[in-house]
Amino acid sequence: MDDLDIRISGRAGRITFTRPKALNALTHEMARAIHRALNAWRDDDAVDLIIIDAEGDRAFCAGGDIAAIYHGALDGNHQIGRDFFADEYRMNAAIADYPKPIIAFMQGFVMGGGVGVGGHAKHRIVGDTTQIAMPESTIGMIPDVGGTWLLSRAPGWIGEYLMLTSARMGPGDAIHAGFADTYLPESEWPALIAKLEKTGDAGLIEGQTPPPAPLADRDLSAYGGSTLLEITDALERARDEGGLKPVRRNSPLSMAAGLAMVRAARGDRKIQESLAREYRFTYRATEAGDFIEGVRAQIIDKDRNPNWKMPGSTKKVADMLASLGDDELTWKDKA
Repeated sequence: MDDLDIRISGRAGRITFTRPKALNALTHEMARAIHRALNAWRDDDAVDLIIIDAEGDRAFCAGGDIAAIYHGALDGNHQIGRDFFADEYRMNAAIADYPKPIIAFMQGFVMGGGVGVGGHAKHRIVGDTTQIAMPESTIGMIPDVGGTWLLSRAPGWIGEYLMLTSARMGPGDAIHAGFADTYLPESEWPALIAKLEKTGDAGLIEGQTPPPAPLADRDLSAYGGSTLLEITDALERARDEGGLKPVRRNSPLSMAAGLAMVRAARGDRKIQESLAREYRFTYRATEAGDFIEGVRAQIIDKDRNPNWKMPGSTKKVADMLASLGDDELTWKDKA
């Protein structure tokens, strides 16, 4: 397919994003194609490891391509989004549980759906241009694609901070927060990829000392509040305008639900539990959430002035995260 280059090179299965003009945004078919390739290589003795990378300097993958979801929902077809998310989450879980080493080379923007592909790989390599974020609350969504799983395992209150503010992490912060493993200047990536292709030995990966991680020294205690209101009050008392600006701007429902989900994920034993919880929200997001308004304001009309209508109340969060019954996310391979 035009959006991905999937092939075997040497001892490596190769998956390369090839739509740099679209910041390598992930479509539904791309998610399915990645999953199919992983299935094909799982028991292939000719493939020792998997390399996932991307063309272009600006982005590994800046998120999911949600235009079809938006337009379908406007026409009353909410199943387009539900099918996309279900297949994407199954692919995310397949990466996380894959029996062979998966190495992701993540340059530029790595957001949303890009985190779902690269963030669950066994070896996550970042460089100087890397900017990782989970900005879903800006469009009325929650950190999905296993994002709540990753955020829940960040040190201290970093997970809450990243979820509520949509802040971007450079390479040092990404490694400190557990979204990456290895720093290596991007100029050295081609040589490492060639070595991995030739040998099939992920043990040859050697990084360098990463840049500083500002989050390691930042006081984020305000984000330890038990509710969004408590966190907002703490930020106001601290006169933390940098923290207050996004909290005042982003979707109240997305932030309240995201806060509950990150904390619930701390008790999860496997990523599938977090993904299933995320699916309950995203299943309902186009019909009963603020997703349509968020996409309109940020991506379609680009007026950056969303009119959020859904409350961030305890009841609304509970409704969005309630069991889907027969529609709960299952893990039967549909790739």
